[in-house]
Amino acid sequence: MNDGDEQLLRGRVYGHDHDHDDPNPGPLPHQTYAALVGGPLDGLLLDITGWRPEEIDDGVALMTELGRWPGGRALYDPRPDDPRPSGGPGLLCRFYYSGDTP
Repeated sequence: MNDGDEQLLRGRVYGHDHDHDDPNPGPLPHQTYAALVGGPLDGLLLDITGWRPEEIDDGVALMTELGRWPGGRALYDPRPDDPRPSGGPGLLCRFYYSGDTP
């Protein structure tokens, strides 16, 4: 991925980039997000509004064409020692890249 691609992804919400005509592809004030750190989706936000704590603890496998296997999944997990603010809108936690899977 080149620098231009990385800049394009920053501040955007994973899964909301399918509509390139969307005037506001960024986060919404009433939603809750996890920041994706490292890997092919670094800088994106993941909408976790309504997720239970155990779902957050499980991490995610997100489809991407940018990983080691095009059409595969990038794996992101929270760190147990990473503090989480109380629930509510805004940034709740960070998910850290842990690898790719086909």
